[in-house]
Amino acid sequence: MKAVGLPEVPEQTALVAAAAFPKGTLAMRVRQELAEVFADEPFASAFGVRGAPGLSPGMLALVTVLQFAENLTDRQAAGMAVRAIDWKYALGLELTDPGFDFTVLAKFRARLVEHGMERLIFDRLVEHCRREGMISAGGKQRTDSTHVISAVRDLNRLELAGESVRAALEALAIAAPAWLGRAMPVAELELRYAARVDSWRLPTSKTKRERLAEVYGQDAHRLLHAVHSPDTPVWLREIEAIQLLRRIFLQTYYVHTDTRGREVVRKREAEKDGVPPGQVRLASPYDPDARWSAKGDELFWCGYKVHLTETCDDKASGTGARTPNLITDVATTVSTAPDVTATAGIQQRLTGRQLKPGEHYLDSGYPSADLVTAAAHEGIAMITPLLADHSPQARAAEGFDKSAFRIDWTTRQVRCPEGRTSTGWYPVQQHGHDAIVIEFARSDCGSCPSRDKCTTAARGNRMLTLRPRELHETVTAARAEQNTDTWQAKYALRAGVEGTINQALDVTGLRRARYRGLPKVSLQHAYSAAAINVIRLDAHWSEGPRRPRTSRLTRLAHQLAA
Repeated sequence: MKAVGLPEVPEQTALVAAAAFPKGTLAMRVRQELAEVFADEPFASAFGVRGAPGLSPGMLALVTVLQFAENLTDRQAAGMAVRAIDWKYALGLELTDPGFDFTVLAKFRARLVEHGMERLIFDRLVEHCRREGMISAGGKQRTDSTHVISAVRDLNRLELAGESVRAALEALAIAAPAWLGRAMPVAELELRYAARVDSWRLPTSKTKRERLAEVYGQDAHRLLHAVHSPDTPVWLREIEAIQLLRRIFLQTYYVHTDTRGREVVRKREAEKDGVPPGQVRLASPYDPDARWSAKGDELFWCGYKVHLTETCDDKASGTGARTPNLITDVATTVSTAPDVTATAGIQQRLTGRQLKPGEHYLDSGYPSADLVTAAAHEGIAMITPLLADHSPQARAAEGFDKSAFRIDWTTRQVRCPEGRTSTGWYPVQQHGHDAIVIEFARSDCGSCPSRDKCTTAARGNRMLTLRPRELHETVTAARAEQNTDTWQAKYALRAGVEGTINQALDVTGLRRARYRGLPKVSLQHAYSAAAINVIRLDAHWSEGPRRPRTSRLTRLAHQLAA
């Protein structure tokens, strides 16, 4: 790589672009305003210093951002670099430049993933906007997530078992055809695995489907046994398709020894043999990171989850101008990861980039008492609804929930609504968190006239579980505040992030993963977020500062008054 960055725009290219687009285009304005973002030096560690010179990584990064801004395939993006005048202007190419082969983009992405540079351009763009004063620390930001469908076919357990064997056989046929011909009956296997398993109709009979599952399991067991035999080259076991076949075989089948000492392969039964939990259970032999997940009773998907964070300040200058809302963080996780696990990482990255929000707006999936308290210590106010008390008494709305008890933290005692005092105060660890278990005497609860409203415990006495004082008081105050009209009006600001997600879905195709594997999908989302920021910046540059909208009725009233 020669660190030259984006080349100067040739004079003839500039003249033709100005004549064709006198008002400019997105690609042209990106070149004019953001050329420094697409420098070569940050990519230096991912490229060699010897050999024939390659294409500028900064230029390829710009092509990728423009590609996502227009939702193009690699072939279409490479074609735009040849025939689109504004793209030639942005890339600094001569009018006669033949461009590059579209496969270069795939190799460029693979190199970025290999060297952990998936977010490089997004982070550089955000830093540029911070230096220009378009975003800053201490403001308001909001976060939300949406599901992402993987770039693989949906397979049921039977199809997954068969396709994993086919994928392993295809990989071995390329990597070690001679060994495969000696170790396995290729002619027999070719009858079952020549075509994709989901390309033909599976048997409708339950008996035949169970028999087919046994055949797939026996073939997988025989293949894995051959690969792991002592006289087989060790490197064959390191092929990804073989490793995935082993994991899928373990999660789908159970091997036991019968009375004759033979190994018998049978399909796992969840109730009898157990199956792996969803967060580790593979869903495809071609994407090791895709997982099945559900949200509510209607949404069920195989893939990932993406979290977008954007600014939402409504600051206006003296002339009424406003800065655009820009995405400040993007995070991709497996689909089974709860939103609450992403909260701390988002806030840490924002803080590290000097963009720590003063107020962080999130939905109820992101907070916990520990996170809200820790964020407050860092100067971040999390504007988010905490989940309500889910105890049986709170759900019944007739009994005594935790709020009905008076806690004396100094004397370590709790007084119930009937005036009885607790007899036990036990600090414990629950699910890795500090907690306090409060116990009331059985004799007090047994004779209490309100016992039915307080507990249904078999032992007959009420027990409470509290968090440490600071966390308990934080949760209590937050739950009381979020029921006020003032808080609800303030929290309405969070809903705007859904418009950003819809824009990312419509413009960049964020809903469907273009690539396979979490690192490459993370790269897709980082460039999608960069493309959305570029689109919003372009609107800000070309249309001028945004001003508050007025309705047609208001404008008509002003005209009549004049």
